[in-house]
Amino acid sequence: MTHNAALKIAVGASALAFAASPAAATEDDLNVWAGQFVVADVDEDGDWFVRGEAQERFTNDADRLGQLLLRMLVGYRLNKDVSIGGGYAYILTDPIGPVKLNEHRYYQELNVRLFDRDGITLDSRTRLEQRTFEEGESTSWRFRNFVQLRVPISENNKLVAYTEPFIELNETDFQRGGLSVWRNFAGVSIPIAERIEVVPGYLNQAVFREGENRMDHVANVNLFMSF
Repeated sequence: MTHNAALKIAVGASALAFAASPAAATEDDLNVWAGQFVVADVDEDGDWFVRGEAQERFTNDADRLGQLLLRMLVGYRLNKDVSIGGGYAYILTDPIGPVKLNEHRYYQELNVRLFDRDGITLDSRTRLEQRTFEEGESTSWRFRNFVQLRVPISENNKLVAYTEPFIELNETDFQRGGLSVWRNFAGVSIPIAERIEVVPGYLNQAVFREGENRMDHVANVNLFMSF
């Protein structure tokens, strides 16, 4: 497959992903998100690994830190294409107006490489979350499925596109059930050292709420490191 053909596939997939994102949101916000992700093997065979991440999300026209996320996972590779894992995340959400929320999130995930040929990869991450909050007693269950396509566009760079809907599985004081968030992203991977890359791009996040929905337009820059 030529790079031109691969690029056409990537652009088409990206267009479908963005078209799938509902456009009913009426409130718009400009965000800047930064993320740092580290994956490290913990045994000689490379079966067990740990993953850590931090994300800083500046909201309200990127004027303030609206959310801080710290997350870790312990994972096991069943084979070269499939891994499973579980972990914990702490999320501080500080919106304007409503009270701050301190969330303790437990989650399990399945990662599958669906396609790998000529430098083109398609990956799926299925995650089940149990969300608890210091400000309440109930447990909120949420399902999310992330699908990411990477396609070479030069010798060192790849086009990166993903889509991820969030489905709330129950109703609590902190979620209303059903489709709550849909994220779509398009960017470019830029290697800066061996096994280290930065991926800047645009992320569109539709947030569905009672009453007025919200559409976030996000300048998103992530740093990925593996050891």
